[in-house]
Amino acid sequence: MYQDNIVLCGASSYEQKYYFNKDFNSLPDHVKQELQIMCVLFTEEIGGILTLEYDEEGNLQFRTEAIEADARYDEIGAALRIKQLRQEKRELLESLEMYYRVFFLGETPEEE
Repeated sequence: MYQDNIVLCGASSYEQKYYFNKDFNSLPDHVKQELQIMCVLFTEEIGGILTLEYDEEGNLQFRTEAIEADARYDEIGAALRIKQLRQEKRELLESLEMYYRVFFLGETPEEE
C-alpha cells in the first residue's frame, strides 16, 4: 500500500507548529492530544524537528533532525529523551503499532 515511511505526526521548534496526518483521524481524540503534547514538549525541550513515522513493517520510529546552525539542539539529549519516551509511553506506542498493522497493513491481530 505504502512505499516509504508514513508520518503519523510531528512538531518543529523552528516553525512552532504541530502536524498530524489526517489519514489517522479515526484515532481517539485523547490519543491525538497525547501525541501532540509529547511531540511539542520534545521540541520545546530538545529543539529541532521530531516526527513519528511508521516503517514498512508497521513499527513506529522516532526521527529527529536539526538545521546545522541550531546551537540549541541537543543530539545526545534527543536520544536520551526518545529512550525515556519509549519506556514511559510503551503501551501507547504498542497500541499505535497494532492499529497501523490492522487498519493500514491488513494484518490480523494474534491472540495472546
